[in-house]
Amino acid sequence: MIFKSATICEANGERVCDVRVEDGIIAEIGTDIKGENIVDAKGCYLLPLLVDINIKTPDSNLNAKNIKIVSTEALAGGIGHIVLNPDSTPAIDNEIVLEFAQNGLHELRGAKVDLMINTLKEDTTLSNIAILLKRGAISPYMSTIAKNDVAIKIAQYAQMYGVTIFCKAEDNSLISSGVMLDGDVSSKLGLAGIPDLSEVLHVSRMIEIARHFKIKILFKAIASPRSIYLINKAKSEGVNVTCEVSIHHILNSDESCKGFNTTAKLNPPLASKTDMLLLQEALKNSQIDILTTLHQPSSPLRKEVAFYDAAYGCDGLLHAMSLYYTKLVKSKMITMSRLLELCVINPLQAIGQDGSEIKVGAKASFMLFDPNKKVIIDEKLSLYNGEELYGEIREVFND
Repeated sequence: MIFKSATICEANGERVCDVRVEDGIIAEIGTDIKGENIVDAKGCYLLPLLVDINIKTPDSNLNAKNIKIVSTEALAGGIGHIVLNPDSTPAIDNEIVLEFAQNGLHELRGAKVDLMINTLKEDTTLSNIAILLKRGAISPYMSTIAKNDVAIKIAQYAQMYGVTIFCKAEDNSLISSGVMLDGDVSSKLGLAGIPDLSEVLHVSRMIEIARHFKIKILFKAIASPRSIYLINKAKSEGVNVTCEVSIHHILNSDESCKGFNTTAKLNPPLASKTDMLLLQEALKNSQIDILTTLHQPSSPLRKEVAFYDAAYGCDGLLHAMSLYYTKLVKSKMITMSRLLELCVINPLQAIGQDGSEIKVGAKASFMLFDPNKKVIIDEKLSLYNGEELYGEIREVFND
C-alpha cells in the first residue's frame, strides 16, 4: 500500500512525501514511489496515533466490556494507546483485580490499553506496589489524600523501581463537600466549592518529595495556573516533575456550569475564566507537558440529576483528534508538531515507552487525517455537543 503526497508532521516541521507499507511495516518514505494499491493522501496528514494516559471506563466500572468500549472509542478518535485510571470499581489495588483487568485486555481490536495501580487501598493504607509492578502494571498512581508517611513509602518504591508516580493533587478535607470550583459562579449557583488551594498545597508538598528522593512525578489533570508555575520553577531547579492538563480545562471555565450544566461537572473542577486564559498562555509557552481528553464517561442516569448528586466527568474520546486540531492547531494556539509532542511523545516517555515516529522500519500505526473535512459532534454528554469541528479521520492503521 502506498500513500501518495501525504503530509508527515515531525518535530522540526512538516514535509509532503509518499509512504509505502508492506506487511504492517513502513518500508519506504520518499517521492514518486511506484507500485500498486495507491491511496491518494494529498492534503491529508499522516500522523502517529495519539496517546492518552488519563482514561476512565464508563461509570468507572472495571470489566472486560467497558475496557473494550473505551479501547474502541479511543481508536475511532485517533488515539492508539490509552492508560486506565486505577481508581475504578473495583480499584486496581491488589493482584486479583489486576489479573481480572488484564484478562479484559485480550483480543482488543481498538487502542492498546495499559494499566496503572492504585497505591492506596480504600482505607488509605498501602497496596502491594512491588508485586503489582512485577505483574505488569506500568506505573503507580497516588492521590495526595495519602498521609506523609505513606507518600514517602510510595516515593521509595518509585525510587527502587525507577518508575514515574502518577500523582493526583487533592486535599481530602477540601474536596469532600465541594462539587465545583469555589468562586463567584459557585456562589451564584448556591453550590459548595472546592478552593484551588486543594491542588496547589499538595503540588508543593509532592515537589519536595520528588526533590528529596530524586524521583519522577507526573501531576495528573492540573487545573490551577499556580500549580503549573510551581512545577516549572521546580523543573528549572532540576526536579524531575511534569504536568498534564485536560483539553477541557484549556477551553472551558467554571462558567460552563451555569444553568446547573452537569456535563461541566469535572474532576478536577473547571477553573475560573481568568485562570482558563492563564492555562492557555501556559500551553502556548510550553509550560504544559501532556494533554489529555480526561475521558470520564457517565451514564445519563448519573448525569441527568441535580448538580450536587451528578457524577463527575464528560465524554472525550470519539472526536479527540478533531477537537485538538480545531481548538488548538487551526486556532494557532500551538503547532501540529507541538500537539504530537503533547499527545504522543511526552505521554509515551512518562510510561517508559517509545514508538511514536513515522519512519522506515517502524510499525504502521498511524492515522490519515483530513483537516479540510468537517464533523459535527453528536454526543449528549460532551461539552462540545452540537459543535462543528474541522478534521476527519479517513482511516486508522493500527499495526
